[in-house]
Parts: sequence; structure tokens; C-alpha cells
Amino acid sequence: MNNTPVRRSVHAYFMQRALELAREGWYTARPNPRVGCVIVADEAIIGEGWHIQTGGDHAERAALADVQQRGGSAQGATAYVTLEPCSHTGRTPPCVDALIDAGVARVVIGAKDPNPRVNGQGAERLLAAGIDVVTDILAERCAALNAGFNQRMTTGRPRVRVKLAMSLDGRTAAANGQSQWITGEEARRDVHRLRAEAGAVLIGRGTVQADDPSLTVRLPGEWPQPMRVVLDSDLEITPSARMLSLPGETRIFTLSADTGRARALVQAGALVERIEVRDGRLDLGAVLDALGEAEINDVLVEAGPTLAGAFALAGLVDEYMIYMAPKLIGDAGRGLLQLSGVTALDQAQDLAIDSIEPIGDDWLVRARPVDRDTVADRVIE
Repeated sequence: MNNTPVRRSVHAYFMQRALELAREGWYTARPNPRVGCVIVADEAIIGEGWHIQTGGDHAERAALADVQQRGGSAQGATAYVTLEPCSHTGRTPPCVDALIDAGVARVVIGAKDPNPRVNGQGAERLLAAGIDVVTDILAERCAALNAGFNQRMTTGRPRVRVKLAMSLDGRTAAANGQSQWITGEEARRDVHRLRAEAGAVLIGRGTVQADDPSLTVRLPGEWPQPMRVVLDSDLEITPSARMLSLPGETRIFTLSADTGRARALVQAGALVERIEVRDGRLDLGAVLDALGEAEINDVLVEAGPTLAGAFALAGLVDEYMIYMAPKLIGDAGRGLLQLSGVTALDQAQDLAIDSIEPIGDDWLVRARPVDRDTVADRVIE
């Protein structure tokens, strides 16, 4: 009965509402996943909840509390949850215990939790308690809520998104080096929302020296601030850099063993960490490993063409966010990426474009790197 097409359509209806609730924690839930929950009895919603922030109630407990606040009972009800309920004790008790204690009869799950401490165990605990479990309802949409979290849970590394701003002819700065501003105000506001989504914003030393950025979210209202990450092989950043005087965490990865420079930066408010060498440079993979250990789900790279190109050449980019302005700068302008060794078309990196949308007078292109063999298969088909 529960898996008939009609019943699964009903499940999808209520799961869609749980998805909408999960998005309420889009900017605040990190490093935890975004999760929404709906409690249903007699085909009517009797409670709703979502995970707001780490340390607070998970979505299931929030929804059950909402049921009580409305004067209802979850006994015999169905819980719709976008992510498999947790079965371990972390900052809060296991959500499976709350569902079992509430007496729900059925739990409908959107996506499986890739966290090794859950990963199917939540569903097993519910089944062992005699609760009916239905899985894979709007699974792809539910998983898409937490792309960075899922990647960190499965690989140990955060998702890497590279933000680029360019003219229509692929230039990021004019011949005189001027780059502010290629894109319009609405596109720049959108970048601040990307920062708010990210756990960390990453740049290179050159960007610090050229622009002295703050890397903060500067939008009206209260917004979460990302960790600021700087790659500086020789610790040449000055302790007077603007970002070091701002609230929040600044982490500098370096190859330098200069304890004097490191001490000065630490006194200015930074965390300094030596990292491994790869081909004479900072090991970008080791940087991502360290950020994964720091519970960073998403990294937004806002670097110049050299560092952005290094991420691309290392195969570490998961998504490109390319803001394209209706301007022509000419061939004397600075190019978008430095991809050393790419001299022929068969060496080019292929991308799959997921979306193109207008942002004010500009356009945002979202694209993913794809394997060349995959592209060939797609063309043949």
C-alpha cells in the first residue's frame, strides 16, 4: 500500500513541504545539514520544523515540539523528513529516539544520510522499533539541499565552488589592472549571498595585497560570516590586513617556517597553519583536507586567475559560478584562468552548464567540470 504510485505521490506532496522548510536553514544550519520535517495525521499537517542552527533542535524534534504546541499528538502519525534521522548522540540526542518515543507509526525519508555515524542506521533503528519506513521520496532534491555536507561526509573534503567575474570576451580586468567593477551591483549582492552559504571563502596572497578585502557578508540584516582562508606560501601578508581586524576567523595556510612572521599574524588575530608541499607549492588537496576537518562543507574560491587555475588543473573544482557582464575589454585584458599546459583544444577542460540566469544586467553561468569520456558518450547518444 505504501509504495503504490498513488501513495508515493502523497508522500511526495508532503516531502515537498519538508523541503521548503529545510531551505529556511539555508544560511544558518552549517556545519550541520539542512533538514526539514513535517508530521502528518489523517492527511493533514499537525506539526512542522527545520534545523535552524548547530546545537539547536534538529528538524524532527522541532516538528514534534510544534505538534505539542498546537495541542496535538504524534501517536500513530507519519513523519516526513528530508534526511534520514540521526541515530547517534552528537550535540543533541538521537532523533530516532524522539520519533520512537512520540509513537509515530511511519517515517518517510527523502535522502539517506552519508554521515558514517548514521548511513542507514537511523532507518534500521526505526524498523527495529516496529515503525514503518519509506525511503527515497524526492531523494535527489533532498540530497541537493546538502551537496557540500554530503561531499564532506563521503570524501572528507568540502565542495569547492570557484566564483569568477568576467566581461563577455572572458576578461577579468582591463589592461591597466582595473577590475572594479566588471559586474553590476545586483551581481555583487548575489556574491555576498554565496559567501553566506559558504563555510569558508578562500583567496591567495596576491588578492590580499592587491585589494585588501574584508571577505565578509555585507547585506542588510544579520548574516552568518564565513571563515576567511588565505593561501600564503611565504607569509608575506601584513598583520595590518583589513580582514585580521574584523570579527570572525581568518586562517592562513603557508609553507613558511618563519616563526616571527607567524607570531605577528597570530597576534593580529589569524590562525596560521603550515601545510604540505606539492610540486614546490602549497598542496591544495591538503588545504581542503584541513578545512574538512574544521567541518567546512563549502568553500567559495574568490581568487585571481593563477590560484583559480591551480584549483582547476588539480581537478578540485566542483562548480564554477561565472558572472558575465555585457562588456568587451579586449585582448589586452587579464584572462579568466591560467591553465598552464593547455595548448590545444583536446586539452581543454569540458564543462556541463547547469543553468544560465539573469542577475540584473549580468548573467550567472553555473557549470560543472565533466569527464571527457562522459562528454563523448553524451555526444554519441
